[in-house]
Amino acid sequence: MLAKLKSEIELASRHLEVIRAVVEYQPIGIMKLSDILDLPYHRVRYSLRILEQEGYIRASPAGAVATAQADDLLSGLEAQVDELITLLEAIKGESPHNL
Repeated sequence: MLAKLKSEIELASRHLEVIRAVVEYQPIGIMKLSDILDLPYHRVRYSLRILEQEGYIRASPAGAVATAQADDLLSGLEAQVDELITLLEAIKGESPHNL
């Protein structure tokens, strides 16, 4: 039941790794990102496509660049992760008597 959730978290983690690298090295191409992150080219390409669809990056002639939305995402990330941790801790701590 939780395997899909774990997979989604791992995917989101990769997308965040890619967006952080774009912010740091922009403008940057897929091949350079693949080398920096030590990720297969196809995975970086997929993450870039998702990030672009969500408005966090945009393509430029020199490579991917971050948008203001990326800055907003990263600046609020700690609070959002804390919320998720709180939810997971609540699930972990629930006993059959509390359900």
